Amino acid sequence: MRVLCAFDELDENAGKGFELPLHGSLQRIFVVRRGGQVYGYHNVCPHRGTTLDWLPDQFMDPECRYLQCATHGALFRVEDGHCVAGPCAGKRLAPVTVTVHDGQVLLLDE
Repeated sequence: MRVLCAFDELDENAGKGFELPLHGSLQRIFVVRRGGQVYGYHNVCPHRGTTLDWLPDQFMDPECRYLQCATHGALFRVEDGHCVAGPCAGKRLAPVTVTVHDGQVLLLDE
């Protein structure tokens, strides 16, 4: 278990990226807050393998409804990482297991 950030550091419908050792190699992941819940994913688009964020910690589309790939605009649901539009429609982002405990966002996948 690893502390990623304080829950209060995450704005509603916004994300925060991290680069850390995971499963024996350096990995990029991100967490997003929606409806008081936190969701975590590997920061890798299933289409080209690029990162989603177009600027640090910028993962959402302009309306803050979906996660959006900066490379080709694919849209993913926050709640399950399912791609709803773009060249990888039907595929999913790879999740990481996160939880909130005592006001901290914790990574459980290690």
